[in-house]
Amino acid sequence: MAGVLLRRSYRSQIPYLVGRMCYSSTVPTTKLFIDGKFIDSKTSEWLDIRNPATNEVCGRVPKATKDEMEAAVKSCKRAFNSWSETSVLSRQQIFLRYQQLIKDNMKEIAKLITKEQGKTLADAEGDVFRGLQVVEYACCVTSLLLGETLPSITKDMDTFTYRLPLGVSAGITPFNFPAMIPLWMFPMAMVCGNTFLLKPSESVPGASMMLAKLLQDAGAPDGTLNIIHGQHAAVDFICDHPDIKSISFVGSNRAGEYIYERGSKHGKRVQSNMGAKNHGVVIPDANKENTLNQLVGAAFGAAGQRCMALSTAVLVGDAKAWLPELVEKAKKLIVTAGDQPGADIGPLISPQAKKRVCDLVQSGIDEGATLLLDGRGIQVKGYEKGNFVGPTVLANVKPHMKCYTEEIFGPVLVVLEANTLDEAIDIVNSNPYGNGTAIFTTNGATARKYSNLVDVGQIGVNVPIPVPLPMFSFTGSRASFRGDINFYGRQGIQFYTHIKTVISQWKAEDATLTGPAVVMPTMGR
Repeated sequence: MAGVLLRRSYRSQIPYLVGRMCYSSTVPTTKLFIDGKFIDSKTSEWLDIRNPATNEVCGRVPKATKDEMEAAVKSCKRAFNSWSETSVLSRQQIFLRYQQLIKDNMKEIAKLITKEQGKTLADAEGDVFRGLQVVEYACCVTSLLLGETLPSITKDMDTFTYRLPLGVSAGITPFNFPAMIPLWMFPMAMVCGNTFLLKPSESVPGASMMLAKLLQDAGAPDGTLNIIHGQHAAVDFICDHPDIKSISFVGSNRAGEYIYERGSKHGKRVQSNMGAKNHGVVIPDANKENTLNQLVGAAFGAAGQRCMALSTAVLVGDAKAWLPELVEKAKKLIVTAGDQPGADIGPLISPQAKKRVCDLVQSGIDEGATLLLDGRGIQVKGYEKGNFVGPTVLANVKPHMKCYTEEIFGPVLVVLEANTLDEAIDIVNSNPYGNGTAIFTTNGATARKYSNLVDVGQIGVNVPIPVPLPMFSFTGSRASFRGDINFYGRQGIQFYTHIKTVISQWKAEDATLTGPAVVMPTMGR
């Protein structure tokens, strides 16, 4: 019954979106979430939130002041004592209610993601759903937090371990997955007994604010989750603050390396998921129709703004003859605003992102690549000011070219060729990134050899985007990751906890019994 009473649509209240107006009386401002309250920032510095399909301002987000950021951490620290002492069963119940609230409001969250980020509504729902799966996994906490025991290690002596929360944890999240990435972080941290400070991307704060409201509706105590907004000053604040014990980050290599180095220097546990160059290796014996469809979807879906986008194809041997058919499939994708019926590809996040993508495509042409499909000049009727780039294919790309060495982060597929499987493996292993890769083949021995020899953290066999479900962990490697404990799954539990070991001796001759116990024994009350 409690779950039914708590299941309220975000439409009943939107205090996290409509605050003090600035610059314009018609544009809402995003609030801070501190100590269980959605509050107006007192800052004088605001950033525009723009709809990528139109570039119209749809909201504004504050750069939180130093005092506001301090208040958020103090709230987390103050709440930690009682939250960490709250029974694991009570914490579990909150997140069981929370996962239902997310389900009930999935479409509304997706609409806000599409408005701020630009991805299609179907993709936005997938964004929320993949985050929801991590929340569902977090509800298994009663099994995941189990320690270890070894009785009678010597006479009358036992050894056992506890997993205990770290304290205040923090998360810094990117623009490309406004719901999924925050949900990788704070549910796992909080269910373990930590409190959490979240700094979402200033480009797409709405989903995080909505998720905070739903968590509050689920019964999370005040102060257990706080949200601040900002840019470099907020990042430095999180890296430097002595009361923050761990940092989770997903984003670019430049920011990720900086946060890992600065946070680690201040004694924090840091996990940093960063850039990628994911290769799809195509063997001629692969199922052609299925493989081409998989390549096109994984390269151009979400406008290529995924760290697991399959942005590079390596065609082995005769598979290079498939290129014309791949290009024809890419041409059929519909590019338009994400909320329009039939949309396959939405806009890029900003004009700056569009320029960067177009410049990298041009660099490939200048260095000798062959442009088979050019999406740079696409015009979307009714959305002429949007940040659109259509599917783009560059062939005859070589490993030294800038379009290959840099992560493009747009709807661009670069195509390399290899004569043999071994040559394809060498290409993949020579690239510094290690987030994901895929091989397309009908030969099990080929797939096994590739899986064993390729130095990449996540491998798909006829699976183009091998992102593990949350009962496993996200295991990007090499230049795609900094840290030694990965996101979600059992490693997520390990990241947000530390181990305490107790060695106990109770001598048998000291045992006494004062009286009979006749009442039914109970636990968990």
